[in-house]
Amino acid sequence: MASEFFILGLTTDGKQFRPSDWADRLCGVMSCFRPAGTGGRNAHLQYSPLVRPTMINGVKAVVVDEGLKEIEPMAYHFVKQFALDNKLQVVDACYVPGPGDKA
Repeated sequence: MASEFFILGLTTDGKQFRPSDWADRLCGVMSCFRPAGTGGRNAHLQYSPLVRPTMINGVKAVVVDEGLKEIEPMAYHFVKQFALDNKLQVVDACYVPGPGDKA
């Protein structure tokens, strides 16, 4: 299973990060960075499988696949720096899809 980390919508001091759609915005910016062959005709309408929004215990979050580093190191650095600059909590983890979720 791929190595991943979560960027949580909570600052290091426990406050909710704003704006409320930050995860969707970040994933939208990163949507063009994807493994070869996963784009397809409507790729511009989809999030990248490497950077995707989710909810964790009622908190907006972004799941980042470490494979992004191999595909585009600068994009990987951007995501990591975004979390650091905004003092967001980052948790190393492995995403396990829930029932009905797309993996």
